[in-house]
Amino acid sequence: MNVGIQHSLAAALRGPWVPPVMGKAPYMWTLSLLFMLWKYAYVRPGALELALLVLTLLVFFPVYFSSFWYCNLKAMPQLLFVLMLGMLWAPYNPGASNFFIFAAGMCARIERRRYAYLGITLVLLCACLITPYVSLKINFLVPVLIVGAPVGVAAIVEESLRRSRVQLMHKQEEVAHIARIAERERISRDLHDLLGHTLSMITLKAELAGKLLERDPQACRNEIRDIEHTARQALSEVRSAVTGIRQTGFSHELATARASLAAASVGLTEDVAPCALPATLESVLSLALREAVTNILRHAGASHCEVRMTLESGMVVLRVRDNGRALPDGGAIEHGNGLRGMRERVAALGGRLALRVDRGVALELSLPMGGAA
Repeated sequence: MNVGIQHSLAAALRGPWVPPVMGKAPYMWTLSLLFMLWKYAYVRPGALELALLVLTLLVFFPVYFSSFWYCNLKAMPQLLFVLMLGMLWAPYNPGASNFFIFAAGMCARIERRRYAYLGITLVLLCACLITPYVSLKINFLVPVLIVGAPVGVAAIVEESLRRSRVQLMHKQEEVAHIARIAERERISRDLHDLLGHTLSMITLKAELAGKLLERDPQACRNEIRDIEHTARQALSEVRSAVTGIRQTGFSHELATARASLAAASVGLTEDVAPCALPATLESVLSLALREAVTNILRHAGASHCEVRMTLESGMVVLRVRDNGRALPDGGAIEHGNGLRGMRERVAALGGRLALRVDRGVALELSLPMGGAA
């Protein structure tokens, strides 16, 4: 138990006694209490008065330093205690004006500035009320009025700035947290689109290789080599996507779609207008094409697909249509992670995404050319 008490006392003595953001100023302010000794330069203190002064200072310091860790109503006991010390000592020592100055500064613990200024006013009013009982009235009241009010106002302004900085730091942390969440969602969408397409292609080629194993071993070996090449390429793209530096060109994605559809015996009609696209738009269009082709390979059962991209009144319009199975009457397109991710990316650039079911599914994506900087 004694060891525990010793550790506690050692930790208390080491501090910090005030929040580190306050710096060393609160410690320096305590030096003003030396004015309590000014009286004794011309009046010899009695033993009782000297003992009470030492006891007062021993009690004052922990109360004063603890006040920096509280605010509003929780700081009121410390403020009232310091004010009480000033009221009790004022008739005997004009240096007690320091306690009123400290009480005025402690009003900054009140967060609402109107109430903080009201607190300063009440502290100064208490000093004025006790002045008739002070022997050296000028030596007591002038420091309180000339120093106490500016110290209190300055403390309130400084505390308000400190709270504003803390709030700003919290806002910055919140923005950084939201940015991290958005980045995770972006990576998850990209990985879904990338792996879904690639794994579908590998599955189709593996099925084809299995069918060719007995009939045409050479063709089977070719398909297996394509599977290996596709897997290596997917691994490289996954690494790039995780680091956030993947930039998929639309022409490359169109070539990949062409190969995937050919492997599934799906015909392709292309009509792509040549144009220079901003990197962000090109990435969104590429991922949209990848998701559309993946859905055709997985679900449509189509024999033909059309891909068209045009420029219309400052908009880039991508249309992908297949002749696959129509949905039953009243059926709706199921919006999985891929379509949700596509909608989020398009909405972020101020574009539109429309899906229509006729003979198969028709996708139309419109993006403003000025939507990406």
